[in-house]
Amino acid sequence: MVKITFIGAGSFGFTRSLVRDILTFPLLKDATLVLMDIDPVRLDYIKRAVDRIVSEGEYPAQVISTTNRAEALQGADAVICTILAGGVHVFRHDIEIPKKYGVDTNIGDSRSVSGIFRALRTIPVMLDICRDMERYCPNAILLNYTNPMAMLCRAMQRETAIKVSGLCHSVQGTSEMLANWIGAPYEEINYVCAGINHQSWFVKYEWNYQDAYPLLREAVKRPDIYNQEQVRNEMFIHLGYYVTESSGHNSEYNWWFRKRPDLIAKYCTNGTGWNPGEYAYILKEYLHREDNWRDDILKWLENPEPLNLKRGHEYAAFIINAWMGGEPFKFNGNVPNKGIIPNLPQDACVEVPVYADRLGFNPVYVGNLPSQCAALNNITIAVEEMAVEACLIGDPTMVFHAVAYDPLCAAVLSLAEIRQMVNEMLAINQDYLPTFKHFVA
Repeated sequence: MVKITFIGAGSFGFTRSLVRDILTFPLLKDATLVLMDIDPVRLDYIKRAVDRIVSEGEYPAQVISTTNRAEALQGADAVICTILAGGVHVFRHDIEIPKKYGVDTNIGDSRSVSGIFRALRTIPVMLDICRDMERYCPNAILLNYTNPMAMLCRAMQRETAIKVSGLCHSVQGTSEMLANWIGAPYEEINYVCAGINHQSWFVKYEWNYQDAYPLLREAVKRPDIYNQEQVRNEMFIHLGYYVTESSGHNSEYNWWFRKRPDLIAKYCTNGTGWNPGEYAYILKEYLHREDNWRDDILKWLENPEPLNLKRGHEYAAFIINAWMGGEPFKFNGNVPNKGIIPNLPQDACVEVPVYADRLGFNPVYVGNLPSQCAALNNITIAVEEMAVEACLIGDPTMVFHAVAYDPLCAAVLSLAEIRQMVNEMLAINQDYLPTFKHFVA
């Protein structure tokens, strides 16, 4: 019997869809599903939701809930992590303080100054989880859905022996979007996508084994398509390769789109979730969820309509099935760069094609990225490497250096202004930064 542990199980949407998909596999239908969260109220609600899935699907699975992480991890075969360290009342400062200094973020959970500070709070928690896994389930795989993906995975892959990969929807979502734009049935699409999380590149995109990029270049000339993803379409037009993740994210990962109000108005009003005069979209979403999560869950629990238990597209379910001896599964995962992409730094966390099977995660050699794509990746990796190192050794000056080289911050602020902003953010986050003894850069 397979034991699958959910850390941060109170993430209602993720846990519900993952459980639904997992139980559709014959190898996993009788799994022991252990739900662990530090919030007992959320845990009670998600336990009820998972129990409903098991009951309506008539699965022989067992569902256990606990607030004890050691108990949850004991003997696990696979661990899925969907945590948020610090909560919305802390996360909001990641957006509001930079905005005061002129750094206008859109989502703020993966990169730039907001992503760096989320990493500083979250890396220690993730390393604690891995160390518990080394103690209680050393042979288990860890599938991480928590952001900032690249920095968290880099820290875990560097500091622990756990087999860990990060999972994101951006590659599959973008590949489907592009197929729709050119009118291609998705099953006729082949692609190779590689780079780093949220900044991977479709170095090959084919329809029936023919290069589909000429069709995409024509498609983005249409206003209805261009306006869906203004930032990414501009990057494609000028850089020649399509990048993963939304325009909202990508607008804050470089110098080109958010450094002036006129550029925000021109490029960041369609397909990014940005609304003039309001907080970043994701902050509003988090605050909404914080205020309304009970109502949302109860609405789902009390809906008399039968559940749709048809398998979805969550990578984790397919990966766990492969890990437990089922059909091998190919996905884009976050793994250490062991020569997979030679023109990106060795050991950096890269997002590349990976095969999951009984041996674990088996990355596929990609080769060099196009120079203009590698250049942007290398700058981002340099920032992330400094941020990870700063967290591990508790060095506030290195935090400043990481933020100083962030493209968006560097585009709008001087070094002195960046230092002042970082010090303000270090001070307000100090209760959540256990690796730091000093909070002045």
